[in-house]
Amino acid sequence: MTVTIRQLHPHFFGEVSGVDLRKPLTADETRDIEAGMDKYAVLLFRDQDITDEQQLVFARNFGERESARGGTVTKREDYRLTSGLNDVSNLGKDGKPLPRDHRTHLFNLGNCLWHSDSSFRPIPAKFSLLSARVVNPKGGNTEFADMRAAYDALDDETKAEIEDMICEHSLMYSRGSLGFLDYSEEEKQMFKPVLQRLVRTHPVHRRKSLYLSSHAGAIVGMSVPEARLLLRDLTEHATKPEFVYVHKWTLHDLVMWDNRQTMHRVRRYDQSQPRDMRRATVAGTEPTVAQQAAE
Repeated sequence: MTVTIRQLHPHFFGEVSGVDLRKPLTADETRDIEAGMDKYAVLLFRDQDITDEQQLVFARNFGERESARGGTVTKREDYRLTSGLNDVSNLGKDGKPLPRDHRTHLFNLGNCLWHSDSSFRPIPAKFSLLSARVVNPKGGNTEFADMRAAYDALDDETKAEIEDMICEHSLMYSRGSLGFLDYSEEEKQMFKPVLQRLVRTHPVHRRKSLYLSSHAGAIVGMSVPEARLLLRDLTEHATKPEFVYVHKWTLHDLVMWDNRQTMHRVRRYDQSQPRDMRRATVAGTEPTVAQQAAE
């Protein structure tokens, strides 16, 4: 079948038809989907009842899998998933919803903040691919913001002001904003801040994007209060309704997004009910700040 994409928002977000993710992609399908990602930044594939392995095989068409290490406070022996997918559920190893006071649950609430996946890594993620295995009956929509359109809408003075700014990103910034402040020394080392450009240029179409995230908590050469005010103002601008698409999940949806061009957040949902979402993450290929290349 031929890959077709229907745009769902004036700026971005496409719905794909003509692809069965249980089967290996052809070279043409891979090329069409990658081109769709460049154009729409987020793609929705409906009715994809896939296994973990099929999800990983699909993701590998677009680059290497990103290592999950360093992105959670959950110990490896407590992982629910052992397939290589990131666990974006509210479930413990026993398959039941985590208690509301569980440390992993409290840490994961940071996903309700606007962010870009893995911006806290020296080389941040390229694509994320999230599969809905169990959909929560109440809440849990995921909102996406087009950071290209948000950049385009800035005035020229602001664009010039922020062009060369470098931000510090860390999971401790995003979680700290929610009052999650208790870390072991090992975690503090694992979550130490990394540097990222505030304005990124896409490698294919060369459009510029704001590179924002709740993980960003400082700007090099600027006082912390001043930096956080600027970051807050830019985030408020970038997440205006005209730049945002709200996705209401249905069972076996797979949504794929470009972390270089978008931000996203999950909305609050009924934590007493299971929500099983599994993410494959395609690794980025280069840092946004040249001096980090040696790390």
